[in-house]
Amino acid sequence: MIVWGFAAAALAILVWPFLIESIRPRMRDKDRALAPGAFAVLPKGVTHYRWLGAEDGPLVVCVHGLTTPSFVWEPIAQHLGEMGFRVLVYDLYGRGYSDRPKGLQDADFFCDQLDALLDELRIDEPFTLFGYSMGGAIATAYAARHPAKIRELVLIAPAGLGHDLGPVADLAVNQDWIGKWLALGFYPRVLRRATEADRALPSAIPDMVDRQILETRWRGFAPAVLSSLRGIMSEDLAPAHAAIAKTGVPVLAIWGKEDDVIPIAGLGKLAEWNRDARQEEFEDAGHALAYTHVNEIAEVLAGLRRN
Repeated sequence: MIVWGFAAAALAILVWPFLIESIRPRMRDKDRALAPGAFAVLPKGVTHYRWLGAEDGPLVVCVHGLTTPSFVWEPIAQHLGEMGFRVLVYDLYGRGYSDRPKGLQDADFFCDQLDALLDELRIDEPFTLFGYSMGGAIATAYAARHPAKIRELVLIAPAGLGHDLGPVADLAVNQDWIGKWLALGFYPRVLRRATEADRALPSAIPDMVDRQILETRWRGFAPAVLSSLRGIMSEDLAPAHAAIAKTGVPVLAIWGKEDDVIPIAGLGKLAEWNRDARQEEFEDAGHALAYTHVNEIAEVLAGLRRN
């Protein structure tokens, strides 16, 4: 009986993360009913998008990061609108109000989503492409593939030049089944705890912490994060940055000197890969600089190209 008891306990430990994930609610039409913006039905699923900023003017497209959906762009988009830019933001697959399709979330996966969205919206004009955190890696990959479409590339605390998500994340990336067990069982809790610690930060998004925590309740969110860690976040972007440098697409990179997720050391690496990249760093900024240092970022963006 004791042996059977231990076996049952061991089985419960093994399956409970997968059980918890299975009972999390799916994103459905009724959940999207009150969402701002609109939805595009793309080949791999529904994508939520919004138009922000000015009603007319040069186009800016913004790509968010690993865990925070497109609402993270709201403060910066407001400044861009005041500068005369119209701004397109959208939720990456697995986040926000977009679908949670299966598959490795590598550069192809995310570039295909952006291509499909632009096609659906019939956008064929050059635009300025923004990327924050993991969005910086996606934007880099996209700009390298489509330099003729890109007026300027703006990277805020960009992934793809080195990151530190901790030993548990490293284990999840490198160990197949154990990694999935860790991601489903522990990652939502770890993210909630880390996000709660940010409540004291000065934020241009007043309910930032609550909105971020809400993401962790949805089915498919944790698997999407893990898939991105194993995909785009593990890719070598040196060739992409080198390709961008050759094409002459202007690059602006903005860093937080106190960023413990995307270390400031990435600034030096980008300088090696693209000597023409313009780079700015904020002394007292961490990884949340996209919503804690909005005014400072707006000053840096004052010189954005319009043609």
